[in-house]
Amino acid sequence: MNFGDLIYLVPAALLAISGHEFAHGYVSWKLGDPTPKQDGRLSWNPLDHLDPMGTLCLILFRFGWAKPVRINSYYYKDRKKGVLLVSLAGPAANFLMAFAGLFGIGLIYKFTGGYVGKVLAYFYTLLNYFVVLNVGLGVFNLIPVPPLDGSKVFGILVHNDENYMEQHVNRNGYIVLALLAVTGLLSIPMRLAQNAVVGFLYGIVRFLLHI
Repeated sequence: MNFGDLIYLVPAALLAISGHEFAHGYVSWKLGDPTPKQDGRLSWNPLDHLDPMGTLCLILFRFGWAKPVRINSYYYKDRKKGVLLVSLAGPAANFLMAFAGLFGIGLIYKFTGGYVGKVLAYFYTLLNYFVVLNVGLGVFNLIPVPPLDGSKVFGILVHNDENYMEQHVNRNGYIVLALLAVTGLLSIPMRLAQNAVVGFLYGIVRFLLHI
């Protein structure tokens, strides 16, 4: 990464993080939980959602996390199903945003043949970063390590207990995840997973746009 990348990375990262956390809060709110709204988390304002270390990791390593949305699952009619839906909402939102970005890339390519001016070239590059960051954020958050969303999903689907991973895994999850990112131990599996998701989504875009 060089300094020039920041004009693409920063807006793409802020939007990816905001969409991820908004989705968590919105789904929980729709399931009857007033907590996200009371906490001001039903917002697309990045300042309401940023975790400094998670945002830095997202910009530097293309995967990261945000400040978790506080929820109260006792408001849900079906508590475990509600927690599962809320946990999946963030990554799902990232994959939907990545699809939207790929669709935009496809439209630009289809109607310009790759010959674009400076303004359109900026948006084309911005969309590329937007896709990569959203897929990275979505995939990374499905890892079953607290405090990531995947820990709740894994606990419910495998052990029928949303708190299983928190009870059986080191609570210093943020430190573990940051070390994994800095040392590069996640690079290869993350790259493989991200490429698979991007390939699948772009396959749909190519089918829809006939490109």
